[in-house]
Amino acid sequence: MYLKRHSSPAGEVVAICDEELLGRVLQEGKIRIDLERYSAFYKGEKVSHSQAVAVLREAKNANIVGEKALRAAGEAGLDTSGARRVGGVPHLQVYQV
Repeated sequence: MYLKRHSSPAGEVVAICDEELLGRVLQEGKIRIDLERYSAFYKGEKVSHSQAVAVLREAKNANIVGEKALRAAGEAGLDTSGARRVGGVPHLQVYQV
């Protein structure tokens, strides 16, 4: 998986994506996730499952794409029930209000 941290006015956003998904374009109806054009948003450091879980445990905001990434989020204690499939791939955005 690739994991990248982004600073924002609302706090840090953790972007995490299954490695094999980068370079693909996912589409489901009008929803489109362009992991080719926007690969730099996710492609930070390559992390193991346990590293992803550790980072996501502390995350307040996260953008998660892929089966492995979603599994790590669930193990980290994030509520993954709101994940939506886009092109057959789970995608979840988590934001603490």
